[in-house]
Amino acid sequence: MSDTATEAAVEEAAPPTHREAMLEKIAALHAEQAKAIAGGGEKSVARHHARGKLLPRERIELLIDEGSAFLELSPLAAWGSDFPVGASVVTGIGVVEGVEVMISANDPSVKGGASNPWTVKKIFRAAQIAQENGLPTVSLVESGGADLPTQKEIFIPGGKLFRDLTRASARKEPTVALVFGNSTAGGAYVPGMSDYTVMVKEQAKVFLGGPPLVKMATGEESDDESLGGAEMHARVSGLADYLAEDERDAIRIGRRIIARLNREKSDRDHAPYAEPDADPEGLLDLIPSDLKEPFDPREVIARVVDGMSARNGVAFDEFKPLYGTSLVTGWARIHGQPVGILANAQGVLFSEEAQKATQFVQLANQSDTPLLFLHNTTGYMVGKEYEQGGIIKHGAMMINAISNSTVPHLTVIMGASYGAGNYGMNGRAYDPRFLFTWPSAKSAVMGPAQLAGVLEIVAKQSAESKGEVFDAEGFAGIKAMVEAQVEEQSLPHFLSGMLYDDGVIDPRDTRSILGICLSVIDNLPIVGTDRFGVFRP
Repeated sequence: MSDTATEAAVEEAAPPTHREAMLEKIAALHAEQAKAIAGGGEKSVARHHARGKLLPRERIELLIDEGSAFLELSPLAAWGSDFPVGASVVTGIGVVEGVEVMISANDPSVKGGASNPWTVKKIFRAAQIAQENGLPTVSLVESGGADLPTQKEIFIPGGKLFRDLTRASARKEPTVALVFGNSTAGGAYVPGMSDYTVMVKEQAKVFLGGPPLVKMATGEESDDESLGGAEMHARVSGLADYLAEDERDAIRIGRRIIARLNREKSDRDHAPYAEPDADPEGLLDLIPSDLKEPFDPREVIARVVDGMSARNGVAFDEFKPLYGTSLVTGWARIHGQPVGILANAQGVLFSEEAQKATQFVQLANQSDTPLLFLHNTTGYMVGKEYEQGGIIKHGAMMINAISNSTVPHLTVIMGASYGAGNYGMNGRAYDPRFLFTWPSAKSAVMGPAQLAGVLEIVAKQSAESKGEVFDAEGFAGIKAMVEAQVEEQSLPHFLSGMLYDDGVIDPRDTRSILGICLSVIDNLPIVGTDRFGVFRP
């Protein structure tokens, strides 16, 4: 074989670079997101358009301010389930007449916009975000109600949707319903419980029971328009506050309603900011395919936070840089907004890191500064030396501080998120205002190989305690199956499908998305706490 051929063979066998591996993951992510955008498929979309109607994302595009961003949330909801990716609803945050609002839009191309169990969970999450950040809600309604075959999973918890609308109104967080088509059965309560309701002439139909149900229940003959048409509700029942000529007119009216809410943002000083000192494109080169391989979190921070400026001085003021070095903590700004950062990209958390984090969280609460958690951790360190050194109580101190912190938290899972490290670095159970994952992320009680290995050790010990011979060869198949299952269930698409995050994102978009989130958080006062649970000495 010639030298050239040998070099070519070696090059062909070379593993992909960090960038190549990440780009492959991003391409796979885009393919899954495309399924949600496709809705009910080409035929269903074409039929919807043929009726002169818009799709949910087209309605959203007309609703939000021209040229502004729309932060879509949970686009992979229901991934891996029996239901279409996206859960037949689009949720997200957009700017309407200069006001940040939570938008929820049924996708009528997917089973007529009927709500399945994942639809309900996705809308609940959107309502939680609206509540925590004081956002008005705009519902773009066109739904046939509950997916009846799965009603047992929808009916009882689904009442929370209507409760959330009325509580939002009581908190002076306005709710607006733009009704484009059917809003039947339980869905009728969305316009019924919203502060403002707009209905599209000859399209909107709002009733508790349609003509067939009314016929079955009472024997009464009726038609859609007299029972629940837009004109009837505008002229007779009074349910409709505005009667729109068509969909675009409804959206125009919706924008005017938001413009009259008198919800200008605070005059908090947002001076001009510098772009990051390092190019965000470089984030693709940082994350190794093998999450056991550490990387410097400062390189991530340098590509996410505002760069050096006269106002900031240095871009990142690191706190306690020589202590607990596998956890980086410090102060920065993102799009002009102050933030405290806890970043771990080197695997294990030791007692020093836990104590450092505890102090830093207290300081952020003292200065009313939001916290950003960037993490890649396999959890807290185990072993006799570390147990005797107090790793449990130090980890508990860190979790205590994070649990009782009242400043807003943002979390980005960059890589591994295993064991109690997921808790300590502010995973979903700790209610961050927003949580996003990168395509490289994995989350589980422990790594697949470790979990399968633990099961093998336990099985071997069990056999020996019974005086039996452990069948290592026979257990190998079980071990491989468990490892494959844990690997699949720890991947970001699977976890995002279960709504354990608010979306899987391209790392290069991290700064922009965090900027939007910090702006949204600024709608309500940020007040840190001085009350924590007992810190065990």
